[in-house]
Amino acid sequence: MLKPKILLGLFLIVGAFSSCKKDSYDAEKQAKTDDALIVDFIAKNSIVAVKHSSGLYYQILNPGSGNEVTASNTVSVNYSGKLLDGYQFDSSSNPVSFSLSGNLIQGWKIGVPLIKKGGKIRLIIPSALAYGNTSPGAGIPKNAVLDFTIDLINVQ
Repeated sequence: MLKPKILLGLFLIVGAFSSCKKDSYDAEKQAKTDDALIVDFIAKNSIVAVKHSSGLYYQILNPGSGNEVTASNTVSVNYSGKLLDGYQFDSSSNPVSFSLSGNLIQGWKIGVPLIKKGGKIRLIIPSALAYGNTSPGAGIPKNAVLDFTIDLINVQ
């Protein structure tokens, strides 16, 4: 009589754990979803953009001039960041400086070196190269595709 109760108890415990909702994040599926969103956004807004091998889309608005930008550089920029629905979640009114080897999203580390000092670029960044499956705070949901316009003021 004890064995059936133990087996029933184990069965219920296993059933309870197996019915718990698991995090079903699938990076490959999310990348395909992001790419479809970006392609649609580019088409609807008549943006002439290039797809980087990383999955980042970019539009060089002004290539700038001077030395190549590398990961070891500190850059001063003016920028605005939006979601694809147009919601602006961040911007700078005065130049801000960042080390490209520092704590930046991958999309910036890949995209900013595509221009030189004085240049301007638009980066449409899939979620995997931004904040991924997490929300960095209010205004940016998890799995968000980000749209940045960046003016590269100075390179050091």
